[in-house]
Amino acid sequence: MRVRPVSTDLLIEELADRFAGQRPGQRLRVAIDGPAAADPAALAGALIAPLRARGRPAVHVSTADFLRPASLRLEFGRTNPDSFYAGWTDEPGLRREVLDPAGPGGSGRIVTRLWDAAADRAAREPYRELPADAVVIVSGPLLLGAGLPFDVTVHLALSAAALARRTGPDESWTLPAFERYGTEVDPAAFADVVVRLDDPRRPAMVVERE
Repeated sequence: MRVRPVSTDLLIEELADRFAGQRPGQRLRVAIDGPAAADPAALAGALIAPLRARGRPAVHVSTADFLRPASLRLEFGRTNPDSFYAGWTDEPGLRREVLDPAGPGGSGRIVTRLWDAAADRAAREPYRELPADAVVIVSGPLLLGAGLPFDVTVHLALSAAALARRTGPDESWTLPAFERYGTEVDPAAFADVVVRLDDPRRPAMVVERE
């Protein structure tokens, strides 16, 4: 594997250039995949203004707002890594309310928040109309390998040691799920962009894979 160190600012600018140049005049669906320790939501949010400056309307959707109800999500306990791996995110809802409408031939009407996990009820978010050339960025963990229809995928990769070190004690129960994800899905092998984030202050883009 060969990597190219970049600053966080340069990473954002390069990703914004890449996304802005893809599918001109059409909507683009982007996945920013990574564990909470990599903070994919922060990267997704940081891309909105640069994309708009490049003439592409952009919206950020977090999978934290597309969780399944607690009765389903926590059926086998609050700290079950298998449930986190396969039953945490409402993938059908994300596809139905965001990815399919934002895709080719889609209506362009999306909901950016479907479920209020804190209140454990529907978020009652109104529909919004996407411009014809909008970029929709979805951030969250374990996004790849489930057949969700993304046009561009970005994987934020951490070594097992870095992930364990940067995952708080309250979330350490999720580590087996990420180990399983790496083994069964291996997102670093096929994501369009892979960013190494063992040190969050020194990201590095993978430019050649083994």
